[in-house]
Parts: sequence; C-alpha cells; structure tokens
Amino acid sequence: MALATAETTTTLDFGPAVALSCRECGTRFDLGPIFACAECFGPLEVAYTWSSPGETGAAVTREQIASGPSNIWRYRGLLPVPADVASRPNLAPGWTKLVKADNLARELGLRSLHVKDDSGNPTHSFKDRVVAIALEAARNFGFHTLSCSSTGNLAGAVTAAAARAGLDACVFIPSDLEEAKIVMASVYGGRLVGIEGTYDDVNRFCSELIGDPLGDKWGFVNVNLRPYYAEGSRTLAFEIAEQLGWRLPEQIVIPVASGSQLTKIDKGFRELIKLGLVEDRPYKVFGAQAEGCSPVSAAFKAGHDIVRPVKPDTIAKSLAIGNPADGPYVLDIARRSGGAVEDVTDAEVVDAIRLLARTEGIFAETAGGVTVGVLRKLVSNGLLDPEAETVVLNTGDGLKTLDAVSAEARPTAVIRPSLDAFRTAVADHS
Repeated sequence: MALATAETTTTLDFGPAVALSCRECGTRFDLGPIFACAECFGPLEVAYTWSSPGETGAAVTREQIASGPSNIWRYRGLLPVPADVASRPNLAPGWTKLVKADNLARELGLRSLHVKDDSGNPTHSFKDRVVAIALEAARNFGFHTLSCSSTGNLAGAVTAAAARAGLDACVFIPSDLEEAKIVMASVYGGRLVGIEGTYDDVNRFCSELIGDPLGDKWGFVNVNLRPYYAEGSRTLAFEIAEQLGWRLPEQIVIPVASGSQLTKIDKGFRELIKLGLVEDRPYKVFGAQAEGCSPVSAAFKAGHDIVRPVKPDTIAKSLAIGNPADGPYVLDIARRSGGAVEDVTDAEVVDAIRLLARTEGIFAETAGGVTVGVLRKLVSNGLLDPEAETVVLNTGDGLKTLDAVSAEARPTAVIRPSLDAFRTAVADHS
C-alpha cells in the first residue's frame, strides 16, 4: 500500500529496509514518516529483506561486522540507514562497555553478571542510539528540524544530534524535569520548550503539532519517525551478543518506560538467530519499572493483557511514562520468554544506585537504579535464576540525576590539615 510522504530532494535510501509493517495486522506500507497503520491503527515497524544463512551474498556476517567501526554503524547492514552512514556527520554512538560485574554478582549471589553500561554514549544515555537512526530518516525525508517529546535524555540526544548534523532543533519536556537534563538539552542550542504537565501531556501536544503548519518538515523522532527511531535499540542486542562472543545471555533485565527498548532488544536477539549469527537458545526477558510508575508491572502481576494508564510519581523520571505504548508487547515477551515484569520503590532505586557504584564503580542514573533494584528483587523472590548468565542495563549517567543521591553526599570527615587530626578522624570512623 502506498502512502503520502514528505517531499524530498533526494532518493530515499534505507539500506536493507523495504517497508513499514503493522505489528497487529501485518499490512505493509511504503517507507515514510508515519507510525500508525491506516487499516487498524496498530504500530508500524521497519521490515527488512536479508539473504538466508548460507546463501551466496548473505547480507551480514560476523566478519563484516567485525571489520566495521567501533560504533553502531558496524551493524549498518541490519539497520534502516544508507551504506555510507558512517561518513555522514552524526554522533556515531554505541559500542559501549559490557562490564563483567563480578563484585555485584557476589553481592547478589549470582554466578555470572554483566552490566551493559550505555552511559558512555556521546550524551551519556542510550538515546543517542535511537536518535542516530531517526536522524538518517529525517535526512531521507528532507526534514529541516529535529524534534521530540522527552523525559530528559532524549531531549539532549536530539539537540546534540541536530547540532552535529546542521539541522534545527525544537524539543519539548515536562517543565519540572531534573535541572541537569534541562541544562544538557539546552547547551547544544535549538529551542527547549517546557510543558506544564506529565510526559504523556507533552507527547499528546507533539502529536497535535505534527498536523499543524508550525510542524511542517519537522521530524519528531519518537512520533512520526518512531518506526525508525525504535530500531536503534536493536543495536543494544547486537552489541551484547557480539561482546559475549556471539551468544545470547540466558537472562536480561531491561528498564521499561514506553516499552520500546525491551521489545526491540528481543527483536534484535530473534533476528540474530534467524540470520545464523548466534546459536538459537532460550533466553528470559525481565522488565523493570519504578513503583511510582509501574502500569506494565501491575498488569503482569495481575495476569492482565491490558495496561491501565497511571499518573507517574517517582524519582525515576526518565521512566515516568504513565501510558506506555509498547506495554502490551512487553507483557507478551516477558510471558513468552519465561521472564517477568517487576517494580521497586524510590528508596530501593536510590539504594541500588549506591550498590552499583560501590561494587562496580558505575554511577547510574535513576533508570539504572531501577534495573539493578529489580535485579536484586528478582533474585530474592526466586524469579531469576542465580546460576544463569545475566545482563542488566544501565541506560544513563548518574550525573544527570544527582538529586536522587545528594541527601547523603557529604565528606566522611572535615579535619585540620594535620596528621593528628586525620588519625583522630580515622579512629572515629573505624
């Protein structure tokens, strides 16, 4: 089925991507800046064409990937981007560390644990991955302004990517966002607009702006470019598998905001199996939410298929999406894989941030505190196998959410500059 797309001055080049496909009814559409099925209003995702394993001219091999750059463009043959994407002005995110977390594993009673630490991306969150893919779609469609609705990290990723690419930027955030994220989103230039209300209010506003002349030739990375944007999370799956020696983890714990990241990591794992790049073996997927915004966790525990929207009330603002678009798909994946969706309190989030920092030297933002806190809870309640190889995600840098841990941040002691004073201080704290 054809569709109306923005006028462009260049030929569309999405590499191996061939269409948009509805996740609900399977109807296919031409590649364009749309995100909902015209037949059933289901969400659209990118469909690809690849050669099967063993065929002459197979699209992607381990060797081809290994010869690529140390960023997400090593997987360009699996992404909706042109072959020359690595030579274009972009932030080239990805290939972040997979940390073997032996200290944390011992603390929690796990045999094998890795932390995929995405705080090493250019704007210190995993959002650089998804924005990089959306940027290429925006270029394809001839858009001149990059935009988004954001709980913080995405706003900074969009303004930085636009600055690098030479595009305008206008991003929208809840007005009560953490100060560090506001600063980061504004420092790259462009326009930063605070909206009175929750993230869901911001997102609704952006959907209205798309249909208004004010938003003409604007690429909203997580609205009209969402099918492409979401594909960036698949690179987390690709990297984890490659960094584990081309195998899938037996268990993975992923934060849930909209739910898109979890669904795309699962999609990435299944694609690697289909392409013969990894062995086909079972893996369990666990979703992590903060108790103050846990509609997917609540639905999972109640055995429901419908996710009821909630009003967020949590320090984990980057996960504070009360009406998660991919919530039902998260439920499907958790149940199909034998995983679960769990939540933790704000106090448990703060404690988990400190635990990860103390054991592994990784300072996570509140979303990372949620995943580590849920990991600990899953072990204690017996839902997660302590003998299985496990990966947990940290999606952002703790410097962005300092308020969460600042209450107890003070010197161990304040002394005069003398050895006697230090001896006394050491004795007092021994």
